[in-house]
Amino acid sequence: MSAPSPLLIPCVDIQSGRAVRLYEGDPDRETVYFESPLAAAKHWVSLGASLVHLVDLDAATGRGENRAVIHQITQDLGVPVEVGGGIRTREAAEALLEAGVDRVVIGTAAVKQPELVRELIAAHGPARVVVSLDARGLEVATHGWAQGSGVGVGELTPVLSAAGLQTLIFTDVTRDGTLRGLDRELMRQVRALWTSTLIVGGGVANLDDVALLQEEGIEGAIVGRAIYEGTLPYPLPAQG
Repeated sequence: MSAPSPLLIPCVDIQSGRAVRLYEGDPDRETVYFESPLAAAKHWVSLGASLVHLVDLDAATGRGENRAVIHQITQDLGVPVEVGGGIRTREAAEALLEAGVDRVVIGTAAVKQPELVRELIAAHGPARVVVSLDARGLEVATHGWAQGSGVGVGELTPVLSAAGLQTLIFTDVTRDGTLRGLDRELMRQVRALWTSTLIVGGGVANLDDVALLQEEGIEGAIVGRAIYEGTLPYPLPAQG
């Protein structure tokens, strides 16, 4: 019996109030796909998305924030959303959860202060807290990918597991937004380091990458440029 198809989660990256994609995480190398992030999110829901991944790029890089847009999407979309980008305090996380966000995605703060992850999971349950480790190779990058942390993924995974984390997002920064495809060996290494639910991102380009996910037993992927530009069909074609 073959493994189930991985869950593909459309990503809406928000910068200056618009839906964009960045090349290798560089905020100055953007492509605008929709003027309205809400229109982008509704587009993917109309095609069958059951969960949408939102990233506040301005909050992640310290250039500002797009909370009003995110709140509008949360209220109007009709399916769960998860939100990441610049969530570095309990107050910021809980403001989003109270506004109706289904789950918050903790990035930099999980590296700098893993006790925050433990506190949020204790208060809200593991279904509402996700950690995103964005990395170059196996070194975690922080602050909107601008800084290397000197911390390895393998150092953090036991800490996060002990904190009660159930779902980990791993993004290969060097491939994000490039359509270069997933790095199979890196995916294999991360799969070995994290045995609970694993969602990956960074370079997902086509059906070959979906097959790779299935072969490596990875539960899902966050997809952006590939579905915006049509190199990966969305929704996936039915398996016959």
